[in-house]
Amino acid sequence: MKTHNIFSIEQFKTNIGTNSRIIGIDPGKKNIGIAICDENQKVATPLKIIKKGKFENLAKEVNTIINENSIKGIIVGNPINMDGSSGKSSQSALDFSINLSKNITIPVAMWDERLSSEGAFKITKKLDINVSSRVRNLDKNAAAFILQGAIDFLSN
Repeated sequence: MKTHNIFSIEQFKTNIGTNSRIIGIDPGKKNIGIAICDENQKVATPLKIIKKGKFENLAKEVNTIINENSIKGIIVGNPINMDGSSGKSSQSALDFSINLSKNITIPVAMWDERLSSEGAFKITKKLDINVSSRVRNLDKNAAAFILQGAIDFLSN
């Protein structure tokens, strides 16, 4: 099955158009964090955490989110190494994106997510959220951090 819907961030921008909602995905080892933005692409909001399991179940859940929220594109976090190189985690995120693109028809783009988990954790600390809640919600907050970075870029 060919994948024709993985784009660079610049191509992604032209393919999703304006006034379109996007979801951000943080594909972790145990959990998949999901975030969503408003149709004006101004604010990313944590949505949910999906426990990693069978990929077909994840694809069904993502498709449900797409259909229920009129999603026009997906940003997947790409954990590039600090020196800018791609490692095993980055390859895993690319494989995840490719598998996802086989199960959906909307555009997908990868977004550099270096330090997204750390950034999400620090933001929730400043909001005076207790540690157990910060840890429990880290994956969806990291997805929101990733998505916010991408929509900030797309708005310029």
